[in-house]
Amino acid sequence: MTGTPMAFFQGELMPLAEAKIGLMTHAFNYGTAVFEGIRANWSAEHEELYLFRTAEHIKRLRRSAKVLEMEIRYSDEEILEALYQVVSQSGFQEDLYIRPMVYKSQQVLGVRLHDVEDDLLIYCSPFGAYLDVDAGIRCCTSSWRRVEDTAIPARAKVTGIYVNSALAKTEAWHRGYDEAIMLSSDGHVSEGSGENIFMVVDGVLYTPPPQDNILVGITRATAIELAERELGLKTVERSIARSELYGADEVFLTGTAAHCTPVLEIDDRKVGDGKIGPIAGQVQKLYFDVMLNRLPQYGHWVEAVYKGNLVQA
Repeated sequence: MTGTPMAFFQGELMPLAEAKIGLMTHAFNYGTAVFEGIRANWSAEHEELYLFRTAEHIKRLRRSAKVLEMEIRYSDEEILEALYQVVSQSGFQEDLYIRPMVYKSQQVLGVRLHDVEDDLLIYCSPFGAYLDVDAGIRCCTSSWRRVEDTAIPARAKVTGIYVNSALAKTEAWHRGYDEAIMLSSDGHVSEGSGENIFMVVDGVLYTPPPQDNILVGITRATAIELAERELGLKTVERSIARSELYGADEVFLTGTAAHCTPVLEIDDRKVGDGKIGPIAGQVQKLYFDVMLNRLPQYGHWVEAVYKGNLVQA
């Protein structure tokens, strides 16, 4: 049963409806914020809500904040406790998306990072499947290139950088596709509008390296580890030409929102036989089993919200 959606805002836990920023807030005007997306997955089987890899998300949040010269005054333990309180006291029994954000919170005009106060906020919201993970999706190569690290640091989750992704996503939607694949400025495959990308050729997984301006995803790392440990499959990080995707046996996307989503078609060309491939299907199943705490060997990646001993709701 859902209670009142809660937020952590200005150092306090409060109803989400009461957490407001002013019109002159620096982050709102200039995109000067960094964030994480953390999944909470509802298991009807266990009647429990499981958080996924929170420690890794908090670590990346700190790295992103450092890029924008922001200081998080809370410890990892304090952030984790605030996150748990937001989720547990909101009372949802469905899949959620949790957003911790460090933002330039001062109400001041001026394009800069220095001499502007910052703060942390956290909220959560119901969030189902972002893409069709069961049926697979159709993608197109976007005319919008992935932003260069020398323009906006690609390995930081900066709010302003997502205008780049939004342009690509909406272009794909206007053209009748589910998702966009973005290329780097030199024409190599980078990532989706909000996902990392893998291709499978002759039983080997390939994925673009960090230097091709990808966000180094936590779901990406999860897929690489599961493929190696559970399926005995090697993943190679290297630059990928767009045309290689056309001849791949399988292609799939990974991300917090997208989970593990098979790609059936790219630029009106079938990937493989146009159906969900065996490797993508196995990685996807393993990923969902881990998120829903069905594989004890990966229990350290998930944390129970309601019945666990980490939160007193």
